[in-house]
Amino acid sequence: MLDKIGFDNEKYLNEQTRAILERVKDSNGKLYLEFGGKILFDYHASRVLPGFNPNAKIQLIQQLKDKSDVILCIYAGDIERNKIRADFGITYDSDALKTIDDLSEWGIKVCAIVITRFENQPSATAFKNKLERRNIRVYTHKFTKGYPTDIDIIVSEEGYGANEYIETKKPIVIVTGPGPGSGKLATCLSQLYHEHKQGINSNYAKFETFPIWNLSLSHQVNVAYEAATADLKDIVLIDHFHLEAYNKKVVNYNRDIEAFPILKRILEKITNAPSIYKSPTDMGVNRAGFSIVNDEVVREAASQEIIRRYFRYACEYIMGLTEKDTVQKIELLMKNLNLKVEDRKVVLPARQAAVEAQKKGMGKEGIFCRAAIELKNGIIVTGKNSSLMHAASSLILNAVKQLAEIPDQIDLLPLSTLESLSHFKKNILKGKMVSLDLEETLIALSISVAINPAAQISVEKLMDLIGCEVHLTHMPTAGDAAGLRKLGINLTSDPIFPSKDLFIN
Repeated sequence: MLDKIGFDNEKYLNEQTRAILERVKDSNGKLYLEFGGKILFDYHASRVLPGFNPNAKIQLIQQLKDKSDVILCIYAGDIERNKIRADFGITYDSDALKTIDDLSEWGIKVCAIVITRFENQPSATAFKNKLERRNIRVYTHKFTKGYPTDIDIIVSEEGYGANEYIETKKPIVIVTGPGPGSGKLATCLSQLYHEHKQGINSNYAKFETFPIWNLSLSHQVNVAYEAATADLKDIVLIDHFHLEAYNKKVVNYNRDIEAFPILKRILEKITNAPSIYKSPTDMGVNRAGFSIVNDEVVREAASQEIIRRYFRYACEYIMGLTEKDTVQKIELLMKNLNLKVEDRKVVLPARQAAVEAQKKGMGKEGIFCRAAIELKNGIIVTGKNSSLMHAASSLILNAVKQLAEIPDQIDLLPLSTLESLSHFKKNILKGKMVSLDLEETLIALSISVAINPAAQISVEKLMDLIGCEVHLTHMPTAGDAAGLRKLGINLTSDPIFPSKDLFIN
């Protein structure tokens, strides 16, 4: 399963590029293209559509960079409450900075940052100052007066007209942000308002990946989208506007369907002409469904993603980061597809190892932390916690030994090294947790390369772990989570704290 391809990335790039250029042509001027989802490192898409390049969107933008300007939006409220992008473990404002750097590496310059729904929040103001002192153009937009019901106020100098106009030069303006609710749509519409006032012909479209409009409501890919947005309460529905206009069943999600009548009226008010769109699906540019080459592989991959999302939200619930109904929604989605957590192959081996350890009394302070990884050859390897290292650390060392065919009795990290590091953490740094987390273990392994040939071979095998599946019987510490994330491993864990200490957790 790990090596099976279900999606043709090259076909997707060609079809999506052609569809965008057709929209530009139809606009007879400038096209504001709102990018839904993540513009870079879209790991959700690569997990549910095996073969999808996580940077497919940026590959596409690079092909169009001579025709495109890029605007990055971020909601001031997300900055203020330090909202986290889970796949990187960084805040949205940090992700915005990372996106600017990443785009620059691809030869793409962000022409402006827009802080949306800005009300002089202290953290958002500090973020604005930081950017401006690095000579980055920053604009602030307030909440749109009259939105969503009073169209006459929205499309007026009191509404969109109150926002500062952002100068752009190219026929395609890509509007993106670190996550949902970033204010991308409002920024697009504000720009359209200003440009039509100036006599500039411009239009709006939405770059979409999920849900995939020409797959069924119950298709696992679309259910995986619902699972991924369970905290936002998104629901995939039949687009009844499209059905009425074209007598054709397609899907969209509730927020776009609910907003369509208002959005259509706003566009017609701005352009002073009938809308070219008869449905929210019309607005989207999405050729992903046409690039699926193996539906069975894609369905299985999406099913696995739904299970991963269940574990993630279950952990977030006990950490107080989400509500119980979010977990219950994914439980219902799984029930509808006859999915069980045990369908994730690494769950039972990890749990069974913990049960066996408990029977033998092998846990530290009564905590029996175990881990399992599925290698690309289908072999399951386990790891355990000890007084010297975390379960994730033990797991990765065991995995690379398996891949390198290193006998079990050969230590990659000598006992003397582990004891020395534990002594350093406890007695010099005055740490409470002295066993090595995964990040610390990987550093120690890299240092051991100079004196241990087995360590050299093992380090080279770390690359073979990209895309592998791991399950922990406890929630990872920050160092374990970061280490697994940097290795490109798909992680889940049971919603159990790794320690009885409140501060450490």
